[in-house]
Amino acid sequence: MSSLAEQAVDAIHAVAGRHPGHRAAHAKGILVSGRFTAAPEAAALTRAGHMQGEPVDVTARFSNGSGNPNQPDFANDGRGFAVKFYLPDGSRTDIVSLSLPCFFVRTPEDFVKFTRVQKPSPRSGKPRPLRVLGFLLRHREALPAVRGFQAQKPPASYATVVYNSIHSFKWLDADGGERFVRYRWVPEAGEESITKEEAKSRGADYLQDEIRTRLEQGPVRFRLQVRLAADGDAVDDPTKAWPESRETVEVGVLELTGLDTTREQGGDVLVFDPMRVTDGIEPSADPILHFRRAAYDVSVQRRAGVGLADTGKA
Repeated sequence: MSSLAEQAVDAIHAVAGRHPGHRAAHAKGILVSGRFTAAPEAAALTRAGHMQGEPVDVTARFSNGSGNPNQPDFANDGRGFAVKFYLPDGSRTDIVSLSLPCFFVRTPEDFVKFTRVQKPSPRSGKPRPLRVLGFLLRHREALPAVRGFQAQKPPASYATVVYNSIHSFKWLDADGGERFVRYRWVPEAGEESITKEEAKSRGADYLQDEIRTRLEQGPVRFRLQVRLAADGDAVDDPTKAWPESRETVEVGVLELTGLDTTREQGGDVLVFDPMRVTDGIEPSADPILHFRRAAYDVSVQRRAGVGLADTGKA
């Protein structure tokens, strides 16, 4: 019998199709490079190496959520932003984020079920509405993410989207203090969306074309914020967004300066894994967060013929 991680990847393929050489989800994306510089406030919250103020290099990837690499950019879809930090000691750590403030399900088993009900009908090529509705009636916790997904408008640029980590992480400072946080990337250019008609007029690859042009004109900047958990906030449930009123601290600036032309070349395998943490940061007990590593292992095996353990520092 296949593992739960294999079932999850199979379910994604059943929705988006199999596309050899591509990620199971977020198949269409573009790599960029730059530097991250932590603010002084960061070191007061965590002893993590990339949060001490010394600029560190990064590789980042903007993406669309679908597992179909041929899906046009104007399709209604979540957007992803993953950042890999190259720490001073030679290690690496990742932040993986989405354009939604929360997730659809809270367990791996429910992720498989939710993905399966979205399998397109052979006749219509679209999900069967009653199956999706049935799942939502049994899983009301999915409704906030579904509403957020439906309310999204096409972004004007990957650089004008707010990206959220959806998962919680424990930050530990040099004195042993600890706080649970959630990450948020805020674009310096501000949030901006366009109409579906305008997005279609810009072409199937308009987001990739736009970010290339934008980077040619100058750096793209995001400010990294952490929202601090208060008593009673769900730190292990990605379906529950924390209130906007929670204390938020700006902990650094990311400056993207150009396309990345070194990674994913000549057999290089690049994996962004939210479970790849470093000293000073610990994952919460969120089941979806921990499951992602197993699912990524299956995906990268099928994409590149190697497992996460064989990708080195990735």
